Amino acid sequence: MNNNRNLFLASFFTLIAAGVGFSIRANILDDWEARFGFTKSQSGELTGAGLVGFGFTIIICSLIADRVGYKALMVVAFLLHVGSALVTFAARPIFMALGGTGSAVAQDGAYWSLFIGALMFSLANGVCESVINPLVATLYPNQKTHYLNILHAGWPGGLIVGGVLALFFCGENAYISHLPWEIAVAFFLPPTIYYGYVILKEKFPISEAKAAGVSFGTMLTEFASPILLLLFVLHACVGYVELGTDGWIQNIMNASIGKGAVWLFIWTSGIMFALRFFAGPIVEHINPLGLLFISAVLGCLGLYGLGTVNGGLAILAAGTIYGIGKTFYWPTMLGVVGERYPKGGALTMGTIGGIGMLSAGILGGPGIGYFQDKYASENLKQAAPAVYEEYKADTSKDFLGLGRVSGLDGVKVGAIKKKEQEFEKDGAGEKVTDNEALVLYANLKGGKKALEVTSYVPAAMAVGYLILVIYFRAKGGYQVEVLHGHKPVGEHYTGGVEGPVEA
Repeated sequence: MNNNRNLFLASFFTLIAAGVGFSIRANILDDWEARFGFTKSQSGELTGAGLVGFGFTIIICSLIADRVGYKALMVVAFLLHVGSALVTFAARPIFMALGGTGSAVAQDGAYWSLFIGALMFSLANGVCESVINPLVATLYPNQKTHYLNILHAGWPGGLIVGGVLALFFCGENAYISHLPWEIAVAFFLPPTIYYGYVILKEKFPISEAKAAGVSFGTMLTEFASPILLLLFVLHACVGYVELGTDGWIQNIMNASIGKGAVWLFIWTSGIMFALRFFAGPIVEHINPLGLLFISAVLGCLGLYGLGTVNGGLAILAAGTIYGIGKTFYWPTMLGVVGERYPKGGALTMGTIGGIGMLSAGILGGPGIGYFQDKYASENLKQAAPAVYEEYKADTSKDFLGLGRVSGLDGVKVGAIKKKEQEFEKDGAGEKVTDNEALVLYANLKGGKKALEVTSYVPAAMAVGYLILVIYFRAKGGYQVEVLHGHKPVGEHYTGGVEGPVEA
């Protein structure tokens, strides 16, 4: 059982590393915009790059996990994690070598260095996820939903650690010191080194499906299920609304509540971290689909509130509702697939995880960035067309054929923010002008409206989960399918037996 515990902790720390890296990157978007002149759409693409590679690798690696083995894949993940840091660090030298501020070539060079670094980071996370989900399902075959929720408490745990580090070391108003963004990016490396050490010394079990003698062809037949296909669609929505929003929420709320945005993010991540340890008892009373339906309703209400309310207490209340709502989305969806389609093994679990991440990277990050540009530019254009022409970016972006939009120039908006922060901090310097105040207000409104639009996604998810609840009730209730042994019997089942190990 010590081997089980060590492998579970290593899996947990892969998500700590992913959460720290994700949180830090979300906190230094303003640094990148001010330093390199990126628009919100460009920042959204960088956020998306930190997610989209995950989707590809988890699906590809899930196809070969049973043949290659869990350990080999984890070594690849470790090398990608370390390599992503090195490529990201190269952005500043490339920017300076190509001409620095004012050079479009230099901006492109920095953009692609950060993009490739973020993509490598997401590739590493995807390889990890292709292993840790079926690995935990194998280690604890009779409590999959419970232990997958505990495993995925590592994600908000990493978000909390990253958020606290950001408060101390990121941004002009950092509590201790505004460190160079390169140092902040490196904060994800310690948990990476820990899991790398564990995976090199421990033996890994073979998958539950392989141990039961399930063939690859049998795994593929699981994809013929219409219910599984519906779960894939719903998880695409999960990726958009959870990870897409998490990549932007601090940046958006910073415009209205300053450093309170990081505290709000830490608070909602803390809710996720705590509640995921209690998923087992909860699903004893509410089946997983009922839990997902309630979560989607709360997620919709919370996001709509964050996009529409003002004032600290109202924002805290909306954030709390949103935090509770998003807590169980991802791991419970994995648990449902693992419980209902165990013959799919790593393949079905990897596919649903990959779909969620592809949606977050291709749609969530870029989409929320696009809507910020769209509504900010519309607000400023309506209020002061001449001011918009002065502050708009030279580039324009489209999203899903909704029309090209020129957002606000990140360098110019960043300069106004810095000016406002310095004046509010000690009264030094000049107060922002009326035109500059209009730019800041448009930036605020663009972000809030983007969150309001995003709330429509969990509303659609709630409808889908309700359909599944009704379907299974008509079929006699939600039942867990197992490949071998007895079906779990409530809280008395503990799981966690030693199984065959990789050679």
